[in-house]
Amino acid sequence: MERKEPYATEEEFKKRVIRYRDIPLVELVPGSKSHIIATERMTVSFLTMAPNSSFAVHRHPSEQVMVVIDGACDEIIEGKLYHLEEGDVAILPANIEHGGYISERGCRAIDVFCPPREDYVAKLKAAKESASS
Repeated sequence: MERKEPYATEEEFKKRVIRYRDIPLVELVPGSKSHIIATERMTVSFLTMAPNSSFAVHRHPSEQVMVVIDGACDEIIEGKLYHLEEGDVAILPANIEHGGYISERGCRAIDVFCPPREDYVAKLKAAKESASS
């Protein structure tokens, strides 16, 4: 297939593309670390959760879409368990009570939040400041 468009310059590339390895790793809760990307209107979290760890039940004003990319977890949503495996997508409306139990295999997921999770943005900012000092 013929490409008619020019390739982006290095400067243009750096403005639009982030290398995964350059995203700081942030601990969200014990046993769960994430590479976080924050934009003006969303937060994306590339999350790795250790085997047999957990996320306490909580709620936040952001909508959340959770895509399980490896492993498994039992997501607690409004007091009920939802078993999620690789390829499952959970949709969590704003302010819904949820948490999770991570399987013995661990779990990797991508979480998308809209509007941005301010607490995650603060953790990302702290990690960047720590890395630069």
